[in-house]
Amino acid sequence: MTVLIEAQDLTRVLPGEPPVTLVRDVSLEVEKGSFTAIVGPSGCGKSSLLYLLGLIDRPTEGKLLIADQDMTPLDGDERAKVRLERIGFVFQFHFLLPEFTALQNVLLPMRKLGRLERSAAEERALQLLDGVGLKDKAAKTPDRMSGGERQRVAIARALANDPAIILGDEPTGNLDSQNSERVVQIFRMLAKEQERAVLCVTHDMDVAAAADVRINMLDGRIVGVERQR
Repeated sequence: MTVLIEAQDLTRVLPGEPPVTLVRDVSLEVEKGSFTAIVGPSGCGKSSLLYLLGLIDRPTEGKLLIADQDMTPLDGDERAKVRLERIGFVFQFHFLLPEFTALQNVLLPMRKLGRLERSAAEERALQLLDGVGLKDKAAKTPDRMSGGERQRVAIARALANDPAIILGDEPTGNLDSQNSERVVQIFRMLAKEQERAVLCVTHDMDVAAAADVRINMLDGRIVGVERQR
């Protein structure tokens, strides 16, 4: 299998008296076409690790490779470009712009990247909304959609620039069981049918059970890795 994310001895320490270690000596690989869940108690470093893997934060020590490219020497602008082109994020809160329609929200990353002409971008945005079952909601603003629909729009937005990697931070945390299951089905489809690497931090054991790989964290470290499929 092709490894899209490789972490080598990642450590993140917040300076202070005393310093606080968020992530300690974490090494892992995330493969193309896999759905991986990171689980563990609150405060164990799950989200901190996700932000390191997603280039939102920088490690104090260690190395991170995305598609075999070392991210360590990249400056802020270069890291932002990698995020925009290669990584899609889905958070617990959808972070849709309330004044924009679903279509306009999905278009935002494409407009920022500037790779597609307007008509092609709009066509792609509609296809992405259709892929999550929301083409008929394209003209609606977030306040006219349910929580599950808003989260599916957020997933469509994460896919806007066709990233190889999808990272989720408690993406079902605010959803009921039915909508959570729908999000999980979408994540599995993105991994299995579209061969993306999907990595999700979650407290939801149903989400973790649906993953191919479950990574267990405690006190900033990986304490176990289970291949479930």
